[in-house]
Amino acid sequence: MKSLYPEIEPFHSFLLETDSVHQVYVEQCGNAQGFPVIFLHGGPCSGCRPDHRRFFDPERYHIILMDQRGCGRSEPFGELQDNTTQELIDDMERIRQRLHIERWLLFGGSWGGALALLYAQQHRRHVAGMVIRGVFLARQRDLDWFIKDGAGRIYPEQWQALVSSIPESQRADLLAGLCDTAFGADEVAKRRMTRAWMAWGGQTALGADYQADDGPEHITENMVRQVQMEMHFAKNRYFIAENQILERCAALQNIPTVIVHGRNDLVCPMEAGYSLANALPEAEYIVLPAAGHVAQGKEMIDALVSATDRILPCMK
Repeated sequence: MKSLYPEIEPFHSFLLETDSVHQVYVEQCGNAQGFPVIFLHGGPCSGCRPDHRRFFDPERYHIILMDQRGCGRSEPFGELQDNTTQELIDDMERIRQRLHIERWLLFGGSWGGALALLYAQQHRRHVAGMVIRGVFLARQRDLDWFIKDGAGRIYPEQWQALVSSIPESQRADLLAGLCDTAFGADEVAKRRMTRAWMAWGGQTALGADYQADDGPEHITENMVRQVQMEMHFAKNRYFIAENQILERCAALQNIPTVIVHGRNDLVCPMEAGYSLANALPEAEYIVLPAAGHVAQGKEMIDALVSATDRILPCMK
């Protein structure tokens, strides 16, 4: 069973200038002459972490990490102006051109996987392969599962805490109520809702052992901004047409692709992975019986590291 590669530090990092207020943090690790791979984090707004460098053989890969607009070390943090899916795709193209990369591997999980698929549909000739984990297709049914009628049946106590975090008058349309509270003037309500939303995400992503922090007083301004960004993308349906990812998969046939999905994923349930695998019938589709949503745990790490090792010769 494979584990993460050893810890590694970037050999170069920079802030990418855009045509807006945003500066996007980019770092490069591994072998500058190796095969390029870009890691796309989830969220939106989760940002990259040091362990994200470790899914790739540093002797064979040129590893590129980006913190998406308003995320992580990108500046300004939490900025929503000019922050849409298309602009994230355009940032990826700016990075590719800046680094003089002709073709690269896309590696993304959850929202990062959706972004990889959307980028590939626009820039097919620059995509050598894809590794997609915890498939998120950004459809209405995916939103409904997470915040309407789905995961709440698995963890009803935490679900009720989320519903109760916003005023009763706003609970008929939970997403709208969450957005109104997140962007409202009541700072106490905003922090209460932020805590509940982060606890809900932690519960569904990490499972029964998850324990939330004590209370709203522990919620920082950056946490509020992170949740506001999630609401920004969700209320705008991720700035794409309904079912756009699946409907445009015809353009992605013959790209070497590995799809990895945990059977116990409660954030992005198995149906999404199954649907993507049906839309990309030549892809290698791996279902992990005991894994959940996050890229943690021996089973998930083994599958992802094995995928990046195995796909490399297919992209030459």
